[in-house]
Amino acid sequence: MKNTSYHGEYVTSNRILYTPSEFARENLLYLQEIGQVHARRPHISTHPGLASYLFMMVLSGSGTLSYLGEEYRLSGGDCALINCKNEYYHKSSEDLWTIRWIHFYGPTVFGIYQKYMERGGQIRFRPADMDGFTDCWEKISFLASSDDHIRDMKINEQLSSLLCLVMAESWHPESSAGGKGRQSLLHIREYIRDHLSEKITLDMLSERFYMNKYYLTRLFRREYGMTINDYLLQIRISHAKELLRFSKLSVEEVGESCGITPLYYFSRIFKQVEGISPRDYRKKWQ
Repeated sequence: MKNTSYHGEYVTSNRILYTPSEFARENLLYLQEIGQVHARRPHISTHPGLASYLFMMVLSGSGTLSYLGEEYRLSGGDCALINCKNEYYHKSSEDLWTIRWIHFYGPTVFGIYQKYMERGGQIRFRPADMDGFTDCWEKISFLASSDDHIRDMKINEQLSSLLCLVMAESWHPESSAGGKGRQSLLHIREYIRDHLSEKITLDMLSERFYMNKYYLTRLFRREYGMTINDYLLQIRISHAKELLRFSKLSVEEVGESCGITPLYYFSRIFKQVEGISPRDYRKKWQ
């Protein structure tokens, strides 16, 4: 890890750039960066396209978070959680803010974030009590600077605690249950899971669920942090892996069951996603 302090024209910051172990990258929620910044002048920070999730908390002052084309006003006591793969930036207002942040990732974080959004989780939320979030941030910061030989496990524990707090504080069943758009998304995801072997297109989903395809595209990405095509591919590959491991279907039949044909195309797509051919994947698990 690298602990750096910076005193510049626009910000005063202190951050730890953390390098997790290979074990942590493959198995745990792991830290990438943690820090605190105090704005000295209004400024913009943006880093889209990262394989990372960002949790931020505003200690004082105010600013704006722009995420997937939406503007969120943040002030002291507010928090936010976003997928940094998507377009975003944040900027301090004239009321110069002090913020703390954590960049993190892991093999399970996408599913957790997806569940968070399904339950009505908000990009911006205001906890009733910041103490728990502050405690997690301080413990992770301490662990990242320590020589503890199991610090990756302890950081995973604290990140899990942080996500539990986020899930609890941002539970909005009225947002999840209400609204035709979000309900339609749940039905669309269910339809995709039940019709993997069939041809599924954005135009077909738009027509079937009576939604403008451009609105559907934007809403799906805002809610789940990915496009419909990315989601469809993810579900199909996951189903293919299950069939390769636990069924006696041929590789070609597996591809057909997942809606990816012909065989050469299925093999190519599977290898692009998993880094290994379907046949080699099956052999690995036999």
